[in-house]
Amino acid sequence: MITPFDYIEHKRACKQKKLERSTRIANLPPAYHGPLSAYDRELLKTPIEHLVQDVHKGIVKPIDILRSYGKVAIKAHAETNCLTEVMISPGAESWIEHVNLKGPLAGIPVSLKDSITVQGFDVSVGYSRNTGKPFAEDGAIVKILKDAGAVPYVKTNLPISLLSFESANDVWGRSTNPHNDKYSPGGSTGGESALLAYGGGRIGIGSDVAGSVRAPAHFAGIYSLRCSTGRWPKMGTKTSMPGQEGIPSVFSPMARTLPDLVYFTRSIIGMKPWEYDHSVHPLPWQSDIYDQTKDQKNLRIGVMRSDGVVPPSPACLRALSTATTALSTAGHTVIDLFPPSPARALILASSLLNADGCRTFLSYFRTGEWNDPGAAQMALYASLPRPIKYLHYLYTKYVKRDPFWAELLYNFRARSAHEQWELVAEREAYKAEWHAWWRDEAKIDVLLCPPNATPAVPHGGMKDAVASCGYTFLFNLLDYTAGVIPVTHVDRELDGLLPAGFATKGMNGVARGAYKHYDAGKMHGLPVGVQIVGQRLQEEKVLAVMERVVEILEHEGKGYGLLDIE
Repeated sequence: MITPFDYIEHKRACKQKKLERSTRIANLPPAYHGPLSAYDRELLKTPIEHLVQDVHKGIVKPIDILRSYGKVAIKAHAETNCLTEVMISPGAESWIEHVNLKGPLAGIPVSLKDSITVQGFDVSVGYSRNTGKPFAEDGAIVKILKDAGAVPYVKTNLPISLLSFESANDVWGRSTNPHNDKYSPGGSTGGESALLAYGGGRIGIGSDVAGSVRAPAHFAGIYSLRCSTGRWPKMGTKTSMPGQEGIPSVFSPMARTLPDLVYFTRSIIGMKPWEYDHSVHPLPWQSDIYDQTKDQKNLRIGVMRSDGVVPPSPACLRALSTATTALSTAGHTVIDLFPPSPARALILASSLLNADGCRTFLSYFRTGEWNDPGAAQMALYASLPRPIKYLHYLYTKYVKRDPFWAELLYNFRARSAHEQWELVAEREAYKAEWHAWWRDEAKIDVLLCPPNATPAVPHGGMKDAVASCGYTFLFNLLDYTAGVIPVTHVDRELDGLLPAGFATKGMNGVARGAYKHYDAGKMHGLPVGVQIVGQRLQEEKVLAVMERVVEILEHEGKGYGLLDIE
């Protein structure tokens, strides 16, 4: 389309989608606009497993559950701008009449990242050119949910390009953190984390290619599990980078509470998702592994305190120390470990993810469409002519004396098929190195580490912190199962002082960007989590250890406090 007309169409589409969303909210039945009743609050505090049992027995009606959560979801959106497609009416109010009342998720509302396909609704992924194109049928994920008795009711916001720990775009606007509206709820599944943290839902589904369900859990104070590829369905979705398989994206569960996360994961796997989606391994829920891990008297816990690129901030180090100290006190073996270079992994993973030179995600932009500043920075480096890029590489490495940042930036470039194959071969060799290290040297059940070097970034912070994702990206490269639990909150007194000798001046460019926005005073009260990592396809083990850690912390009186539902 000719440039001026393309821009006009972009502005028109964004205005239309925002109007459509506000109209759907305004036109909801009165039950969604009133104050919470005592019965609403009773439903809202009930774990989904118990709600399902009550639906099975006919004690609770699915419509009452939907309206209770729908009511809070609308309030959450008013506070955080977390929703995209509001599918309550028309949609969920009619679907619920045909819900499978005997399913494992009977009557449970489930929120979905915007990129998941639902019949009759757009899948914009934050791009205006994708609006006004409702899908003709449900994707595999939604078909499974509905067959299980669940009720998809809202879709949630994400960043344009899907390559950010913030969630903003021209179509839907910017999502904010329910703990502090000056900060991001994470990305790319940030609308989801904001909704769940606020209490507008108990379970949802996001996707993760570099930490996109784990960073939001860490930023907003919820629970999430990054499944290995092939364990969770992924068909019937849309992305900003179709065909990108160097670092495969995975769809995975998120939840307000850990018991809900465990029950949700077990229920979906119990639905035999491989019968709906060819990409899923026919691997049933392994109760023996889950039970054995829950009962194991002495777990061997490895700890990676730093990724060697960005040292963890005082708040994140305190959260990790809280968890490891509690585990040690409870009689588990806790050992500090130094695994095969995570720094090398960040360069390799970044090269694989952007092997097209960022061309694919840029191809969906319309004239004048806003881009996330971090993604825009990646695209700029990828587009620089090789001679200029090489001069910048030499300057950064030898004049600024920052060889790591120089190499990372130099590798933001398009690759030939031959070069891509070389990267894949390097990836597989690196995965084999980790596998051997875990088996022969570490000999651990799980690995604990921070989910990110800092708590949530302020809005616009990813311009500086775009490459600070190594603590999560590492496990996408390895395809390891990884979960995040919230442990504590930033404390201006406890987390304000950096360690003696700590100076950002001598840090690499990744670390300098991350620490540009670390301020414990401004961050006071933001959630801080811990990441628990198992090897590939160890979802049952990781969930069991997550439960063990939470139980130990609660026993010590250090359980995490969720936001109250207002």
